[in-house]
Amino acid sequence: MRRSGPAVEQLIGALIPQPLPRPIPTPAPLPTLPPPRAPTGPDRIELDVARLDRAGRCSARKLLHQLDWHPEHRLVVDVADGTILIQRHPGGRVLTDPRGALTLPAAARQLCGICGGDRIVLAGDLTRDRITVYPMAIVARLLTEHHTRLTDGHHGH
Repeated sequence: MRRSGPAVEQLIGALIPQPLPRPIPTPAPLPTLPPPRAPTGPDRIELDVARLDRAGRCSARKLLHQLDWHPEHRLVVDVADGTILIQRHPGGRVLTDPRGALTLPAAARQLCGICGGDRIVLAGDLTRDRITVYPMAIVARLLTEHHTRLTDGHHGH
């Protein structure tokens, strides 16, 4: 008798070996990353962001408190590498404000390219008892350089 239609294939069990039992591989251990370093110890830096008003004042209450700078402390202001450095000094011409504001002198602002309404980054160095004021242009440049180094070192990742 003849069947009509396509022939049905049948596998011969003797020709197909059974898979060998294999143990399930254990996954490789993940590397343990170090915990993020918090700025503590001898080189403690606290950051804040502020906006200058037209008179060159910015709120710095948090940093002034952390540095233990009280109203009417005398401050000396200097400019270095496009940043403004502020330190306590008995002969300083700038005073801390009772409301927790810092006034950045016009000459220092002009040398750093900071105008009223600009945002700035304040870095309070609790170890050295000073505040460094960074214009956003410098912060953006530093972050761009850092980002470029990161991406250049990780091609295809």
